[in-house]
Amino acid sequence: MKLVILSRGKTIYSTKRLIEAAEQRGHEVLQLDHMKCVLGLEKGRPHIYYNGKEISGVDAVIPRIGASVTFYGAAVVRQFEMMKIFTAVESQALVRSRDKLRSLQILSRAGIGMPKTTFANKSKDKDIDHVIESVGGAPCVIKLLEGTQGIGVILAENHKAAKSIIEAFLKLDAALLVQEFIKEAKGADIRAFVVDGQVVGAMKRQAKEGEFRSNLHQGGSATIVKLSPEERSTAIKATKKLGLGIAGVDMLQSARGPLVMEVNSSPGLEGIEKATGIDIAGKIIEYVERNEFNGTEG
Repeated sequence: MKLVILSRGKTIYSTKRLIEAAEQRGHEVLQLDHMKCVLGLEKGRPHIYYNGKEISGVDAVIPRIGASVTFYGAAVVRQFEMMKIFTAVESQALVRSRDKLRSLQILSRAGIGMPKTTFANKSKDKDIDHVIESVGGAPCVIKLLEGTQGIGVILAENHKAAKSIIEAFLKLDAALLVQEFIKEAKGADIRAFVVDGQVVGAMKRQAKEGEFRSNLHQGGSATIVKLSPEERSTAIKATKKLGLGIAGVDMLQSARGPLVMEVNSSPGLEGIEKATGIDIAGKIIEYVERNEFNGTEG
């Protein structure tokens, strides 16, 4: 099988591990920087150029698209789909998952547990008060829609602080979500790694002392965790509803069951592999092997 990994560089841990896992199974691997791909469109023949050469003979694609380049990255994935090549994460699902508001709307409609959430746009004072109270009041969590890896996530300890933060963001025309603070989570969350409809690994991430964000990029630590049946089924259902073949589902443990915070369509492999000792990269390659002949159009 000739496999393309769309990634900004071979030295990135996740990319390196996917290349290793594919080559160990005898596959030919080509790493392409999606931002350097040139898309060619003509009657009945979509194609892709890279470094002046047309890409051909590809059997499957694994996208590793960063949030900041979702638009062009998704266009490259879509081009491969138009060429009837299987993509491990479909372009439409990638775009859908990157829109935090849209994702939460889909999960809400599907009856999946989540923290109470409100979306704020330009609002008057009384509207901001209502936004805060509708998620249970302060403390509450304020998130920029464009934030990643814990950046742009703020815990407002009281109503006055929450209102000031929201007002400041709205004056900058920043789109934001206000979410219920789950006190019983105690600064920890769970990431379930889902591949092809199955949880292949899970870790518990604990925020460092004095910090409420558990992201590893913010200094959090990770340990292997055994999911409850409800946590497992929630992760699988959330992934399915967003149409993702690969996903990292971030959940909080609450008194009313697992609450989904986010579903990541390009979850990193380093934290989960080191915490669990599981060959997650190998699981992804096995998924691609099972599906390489089922190319999609979209």
